[in-house]
Amino acid sequence: MSSRDPERQILVRYGELALKGGNRGFFEQRLADNMKRQLAPLARVKVRRERGRMTVLLKDHPERAEAVLRRLQEVPGITSLSLCQAVPLDPEAISAVVNAELSARLEFESGRTTFRFRSRRSDKRFPMNSAELDRYLGDRLPANLWDKLEVRMKGAELEVGVEIRAERAFVYFERLPGAGGLPVGTLGRAVCLLSGGIDSPVAAYYAMRRGCRVHFLSFLSPPYIGAGTRAKILELVRRVGRFQPRSDIYFVPFTEIQEAIRDHAPAPYRTILYRRMMQRIGSLVAKRNKARALITGESVGQVASQTLENIACIEAAAALPVIRPLIGFDKQETIEVAERIGTLATSNLPEPDCCTVFMPPAPVIHGKLWECEAAEAALDVEGLVQSALDHTEILMIEGDSVTPVESPRERALRKRAT
Repeated sequence: MSSRDPERQILVRYGELALKGGNRGFFEQRLADNMKRQLAPLARVKVRRERGRMTVLLKDHPERAEAVLRRLQEVPGITSLSLCQAVPLDPEAISAVVNAELSARLEFESGRTTFRFRSRRSDKRFPMNSAELDRYLGDRLPANLWDKLEVRMKGAELEVGVEIRAERAFVYFERLPGAGGLPVGTLGRAVCLLSGGIDSPVAAYYAMRRGCRVHFLSFLSPPYIGAGTRAKILELVRRVGRFQPRSDIYFVPFTEIQEAIRDHAPAPYRTILYRRMMQRIGSLVAKRNKARALITGESVGQVASQTLENIACIEAAAALPVIRPLIGFDKQETIEVAERIGTLATSNLPEPDCCTVFMPPAPVIHGKLWECEAAEAALDVEGLVQSALDHTEILMIEGDSVTPVESPRERALRKRAT
């Protein structure tokens, strides 16, 4: 379709939202808001809600339709979408658009292209049912087009789609997959402990697809862990954060905590104790953001800290439920998703995460909670956690922009100074 065509629109389909009963309007409105916000850097759009569908009309820069389509594919809540043309509810008008579009698409084709019609009638007032409309459109294809076409009901190279809605019909020639799931923000907020590895960005992605607005939390241990790790984490937030309208990242200094654990706790328990402190800090960051859960990339048995006993020891320090979307994944499954969502290459950059600092030669495999608590009795847990929070750096990421956010401690100091 010509980019100059004023009727060019994007038809958006969704699945689970249609099953939400009395809450359906809330889910649909959140999806529409998310779409507009995530498309704002590309073009001004108008989103129209129709029963079971939405349409997106580009109010300016129609030549950016392909970029808008690609961006919408990353918006959770959308199952599929198509670039289409809105047509009056008239069989002749529909046939004229189909013939014109097929002529343009097949103009330079030398062989025969397999195709089929796929009509769908949601408005029963339309005088033809789906099968009758398919036959009507086929009967009105000109002979010069039939010379280039061959009907194939399964596996056709070209599918001509027609959707009959209450006020108009939509004609399209491609059905692109969406992210699926639920719109971000419909199921509350959660804080993801982002390590820089392959797993945690994928866990965050799955949480977003289930409607969670995700805040990110990462730990740095200068001088043991340098600026390269910080840059890697920031890039991971940019990449996985594109599935929600905006993201924030909390960079927590962890050196003091790790040195205290190194100096005062049994070496085999170091990694478990690190992670227990992370759970405490994550719980407090979640509380500040009115989040209701923590997210981790843990998978049973993947590393020593992820045995059932050790997971239980770690979670006991959290003040909130811990969601583990990858708990039953094997590594290859996670790698495949990471590659698909665009985080794998960044996760594979050779920058260590803070849990590698002071790594014990023989970490405990079957930790005991009472031994964790006994080791922590030698630490100023509350003071260490508060010190880390007081020196946390917060950044807001929206598109390509990164904006520092004033921390609670900085805000308090500024108010005190004035």
